[in-house]
Amino acid sequence: MEKLNNWGAIAKEYAEKFIDYLPTLIGALALLFIGLWVINLIVKYVNKLFQKEDYDETLEKFTLTAIQWGLRIILFVLVITQLGVESASLVAALGAAGLAIGLAMQGSLSNLAGGVLLIVLKPFKVGDWIEAQGVSGSVVEISLFYTKIDTFGNQRAVIPNGELSNDNIINYSYNGTRKENLSFGISYDDDLKKAKEVLRNLVEEQEDVLKDPAPQIIVSELGADSVNFSVRYFAENKKFWDLHWYMIEEGKIRLEEAGMTIPYPQRDVYLYDQTKMNGTIEKKSRKNDNNSAN
Repeated sequence: MEKLNNWGAIAKEYAEKFIDYLPTLIGALALLFIGLWVINLIVKYVNKLFQKEDYDETLEKFTLTAIQWGLRIILFVLVITQLGVESASLVAALGAAGLAIGLAMQGSLSNLAGGVLLIVLKPFKVGDWIEAQGVSGSVVEISLFYTKIDTFGNQRAVIPNGELSNDNIINYSYNGTRKENLSFGISYDDDLKKAKEVLRNLVEEQEDVLKDPAPQIIVSELGADSVNFSVRYFAENKKFWDLHWYMIEEGKIRLEEAGMTIPYPQRDVYLYDQTKMNGTIEKKSRKNDNNSAN
């Protein structure tokens, strides 16, 4: 009976404490829900501001995420303080937790720092064709931790931002145009000037070839099997590859129509009668032996 009285007293004591603490708890919950509602309003307002202006898509996402999580952290601190936790103890706990998390997530933090650098420095943007980390393709998304690329074979490559930000990056879309350098070879017996004229006419007929800078058709090499021409011109990125494939095919056709020979590596093979060679060697050996005996 005495134990039941003790449990009853304990329950009554904690019930009174809970009733006394209830206004504080209700206030903290109200602060939490109102704070989340206000944060959503702020994020939506900032998003509308971004929609009115032509900002970079990656910068928009990064800014919205940073605002959202920054306000949530502030709200969390306010709610915990409202519940009666001392701010000094909270700061110390957050510092210790941050250190532990930082040590455990070094790779992720490196990717985060790399993502911030990519967003701020903007070596490329969504839609650009880049080459980095042994991958070449079109950028479809730049997040805080990873960059997603669709390759030429329509495969999705996910590259950590930490490695990407420290690697050499080739941005093929940055300047809006690309320079082509096609190689055509003719035989040493063919007419050099005629071949050059055929290639020049082919380039000048293409509307997608930019006139400035002017195209170049030059003899680039006197190779082992052929005289090689270098056909150089500029074209817009969106028309570059269609023009590339057409020029290779049409260049070969027109050179052949003009009587040019498209050479290929050749080797001369000499066949020897091994039986005759062995007989000659044996005769010479016997003759040398006879001379030695004399």
